[in-house]
Amino acid sequence: MDERIRLRLDVAYDGGDFSGWAAQPDRRTVAGVLVEKLDLVLGAGTATGLTVAGRTDAGVHASGQVCHLDLPVQVWRTHEGGLLRRLARLLPGDVRVRAMTEVPATFDARFSATFRRYEYRVTDAPWGAEPLRRHEVLAWPRPLDLDRLAAASAGLVGEHDFAAYCRRKENATTLREMTRLDWRRDPDGLLVATVQADAFCQAMVRSLVGAMLVVGDGRRPVEWPTGLLSRRERSSEVSVAPAHGLTLVAVGYPEDPAEYARRAEATRRLRVPADA
Repeated sequence: MDERIRLRLDVAYDGGDFSGWAAQPDRRTVAGVLVEKLDLVLGAGTATGLTVAGRTDAGVHASGQVCHLDLPVQVWRTHEGGLLRRLARLLPGDVRVRAMTEVPATFDARFSATFRRYEYRVTDAPWGAEPLRRHEVLAWPRPLDLDRLAAASAGLVGEHDFAAYCRRKENATTLREMTRLDWRRDPDGLLVATVQADAFCQAMVRSLVGAMLVVGDGRRPVEWPTGLLSRRERSSEVSVAPAHGLTLVAVGYPEDPAEYARRAEATRRLRVPADA
């Protein structure tokens, strides 16, 4: 059997015209497009084991997605000098592989990750989103108060059962450790939520944003999002914010490559992370 090497790929994409990350029959997905172009350059089935840090839903963007795959060493040595540029020529404009890096075989894009960080962008400008940013910014029809958004966020940080904010999956826990959840208003007036956790349940980030927005515009009290943490089933009162405002901006890994395997083993023991 040919000796193989593991590569880390740093990927960015506009999720607007994709049916999410994961390959699906008869649907355009990020993984499907990426594998198609790799097969074209390297030969069908040469790249194996494509594994992603977080399987984003349809319409969700990424500027800091990470995945890994395995290649025969000789194939990589043949193509490493020009593969990135060849992919740039072949891939459609809404997906880019920004870097390809050799990593130890113990690196697992999914299970070695220590955190995923998302940003959600909203405008409450009375005229709506700027035309050039409408694909990444949600236009909210009511004024939003930054102090109320911050107050609503505070009680959600820490380790909690986020069942009220998750789409339930069989045999998957909804226990998550939220390490960051805060809001800022940028100089251009955009409100940006930064959400970071060890992992996320499916639709969890957009559900959290949906709950906080109705606090920010005054329709719910600031204690309401935290109060939902007592629920053990998804709350029908929580609206899922639209996908196009959400971007995966970073995935973290141990600084010491020797810790990749240990982190992956610990993550597998704790849970099988669901979609974010």
